[in-house]
Amino acid sequence: MNAVSELARELSSKAAPALAVVTGAGRGLGRALVLGLVAGGHDVVGLGPGEESLAETGALATGPGRYHPMACDVSDIDALRRTFGRIRDLGAIAILINNAAVYPRRDFLDESIESFQHTLAVNLGGMAACCRLALDDMVERGSGRIINVTSFADIAPIPASSAYSVSKGASRLLTRALVADLADRFPGIVISDWAPGALQTRMGIVDGLAPEVAAQWGVELALARDPSFNGTLWERDMELLPHLSLKRRLFNRLTLRPPVRPRRLASAA
Repeated sequence: MNAVSELARELSSKAAPALAVVTGAGRGLGRALVLGLVAGGHDVVGLGPGEESLAETGALATGPGRYHPMACDVSDIDALRRTFGRIRDLGAIAILINNAAVYPRRDFLDESIESFQHTLAVNLGGMAACCRLALDDMVERGSGRIINVTSFADIAPIPASSAYSVSKGASRLLTRALVADLADRFPGIVISDWAPGALQTRMGIVDGLAPEVAAQWGVELALARDPSFNGTLWERDMELLPHLSLKRRLFNRLTLRPPVRPRRLASAA
């Protein structure tokens, strides 16, 4: 049995329920990820700040899996702790997809100190807090899967995106820091970054990719917990390999090491 089917069996087990948690589940990509997981038979907790939008996600969820909406602002740490307590009453957390984000589109001079910090609190602080709370379950069980949804907005920030760009660049750094702390002691906990690209959502662009298409890749990636996925970075459906120094490239060539090929998600076919 491969890793994907093994985790799918674990998630759908009635004897020892295991859950997927998706943040930002009330609309856009988060909603599409919830629907994809539920359709695949997985029990999913959807987090979001609005009860109405979470209920709309539930109205669309069909399949053998179960959907549990829980209204919560990921920047509110006390509320988040209480919510994760409720989640543990349902079962153990096997998957966390950190998707919640805000993109205020404000020029830096139009930002207040409070508005800038709020974006960081949602996009980065909420991601870190959800990781920390979910890891309590994952460390105890010795296994788990975390997908941090990010972007490359920090590489060449566009105007009116300072807080968003800073938070998204820092989120990739967070993933690398988590892997550095956990990989040796807990090889069964696999953490990856995923940049789904420009989407046709409220935060995206009009002619972007449909979130339902991107969600197919996100679900597949969330179910892939082979240790070789730990610390990997994915853009849409393709793995982005780390940059090799000139010295390393020359060494690989002199030692006749075969080139490493980036992987592609099967659902892209």
